[in-house]
Amino acid sequence: MIDPRAKFVAWVGAQILPHEADVRRWLSHGGWSRDEIDDIVQDAYCRIAALASIDHIQNGRAYLFQTIRSVVTDRLRQARVVSIARTTELATLDVLDHAPSAERVVAGRLELRRVQAVIQSLPERCSTIFMMRRVDGLSQREIARRLGVTENVVEAQAARGLRLILTALTRDDGAEEAANRTEPDVRRTSRKRD
Repeated sequence: MIDPRAKFVAWVGAQILPHEADVRRWLSHGGWSRDEIDDIVQDAYCRIAALASIDHIQNGRAYLFQTIRSVVTDRLRQARVVSIARTTELATLDVLDHAPSAERVVAGRLELRRVQAVIQSLPERCSTIFMMRRVDGLSQREIARRLGVTENVVEAQAARGLRLILTALTRDDGAEEAANRTEPDVRRTSRKRD
């Protein structure tokens, strides 16, 4: 039986990560600043990580772009002043099915290894709770029951895990360093940072 966590991580690496550069390029053409783009992409990853299942998704690229479009739409609704250029760019969002090139597949696999290294670098309880919550799709109550902790602990550790993962992935060299360290060294370093 395939581990659902491994299935999710592999799916993200193969179907989502290879298209991040296209998303960022599209957003930059729409006039979004680098910080805004980082926030939009992070929000999209959070929404994807919160999925209970990926079985319903037929096209990862289209799903990523639709998620980005949803995040952008929400931001535009909340903004007091909206640029006309941004709203017209939203209408031109390309969600056609394009099979990834060999280079993108390789880049996706490398990014998958990077994500796996970052997840493994989390402190043990944080990693366990993050995987149970975001990959296995268990409720906070169920995780708390299984681990014998409060729901507040589960919520805090899941949020901490996501924050640490996103922080590590946005750093240029953080995951490569984590992949080159031994697991206990990485966990000690992660605890010191918080």
